[in-house]
Amino acid sequence: MSTIITSIKNPLIKQMRKLHRPKQRQEENLFLLEGTNLLELACKVNYNLETVCYTSNWQQRYPQLAEEVGKQAQRLELVSDEVLKAIATTVNPDGIVASAKPAPLSLPTTNISLGLVVERLQDPGNLGTIIRTAVASQVDTLWLSSDSVDIYNPKVLRASAGEWFRLPMAISNDLTQLVKNYQQQGLEIIATLPTASKTYWDIDLTQPSLILLGNESGGLSPELASLATQQVKIPLANGVESLNVAIATALLLYEQLRQTSRGVGE
Repeated sequence: MSTIITSIKNPLIKQMRKLHRPKQRQEENLFLLEGTNLLELACKVNYNLETVCYTSNWQQRYPQLAEEVGKQAQRLELVSDEVLKAIATTVNPDGIVASAKPAPLSLPTTNISLGLVVERLQDPGNLGTIIRTAVASQVDTLWLSSDSVDIYNPKVLRASAGEWFRLPMAISNDLTQLVKNYQQQGLEIIATLPTASKTYWDIDLTQPSLILLGNESGGLSPELASLATQQVKIPLANGVESLNVAIATALLLYEQLRQTSRGVGE
């Protein structure tokens, strides 16, 4: 580790700041991990870290984690508070930011009990919350359409509360064909539609299933919705037109968990 970096014009700092943008993350094949919680979880799963920047105050508060981070990172840099704030995407960073290379995204193609298919989702907070809920409710896999929010968006990672590392995920350029492939394997394809005649607790969710999730404002595309073998609705009162997609997802996932009695902790 070199001496402390105090200038935001430092070439390394400029490079890391570029990772705020999706295009640069893709071109550099790097993304940002921000905060003690995410770095601690990254170390637990042995995620490959490229460059780690932290302040002296952070090092003093977390000496053991600093040592663990040092073992996994390709490069360590001590930076000033001003530089750390420039690298981070949060208003009040807690003293550490790292860049990391994306691990290969690979998913099982058979023996799926429960998967999520997410189409054109735009809000990173929604995706992060869905990921967190999916891990808590024992979802096996998640597919995201290529025109959805960037899976490496820092807000996605933060909203997942670190569970991002624990859910197998992949990007698909053709969700329709992907769903058809699983349909041929006998999986139930479940979509929530306001016009459905059944509520989500009226159907059998104990069978291997894919749950289709759509855009926050537009919902599922007609092409993907037409593949559903089960269409369900979430009953709403008092003139409410719809629920947040992350909340709707949680309702379906926990109804599935209740029906299958795969209790948390088993």
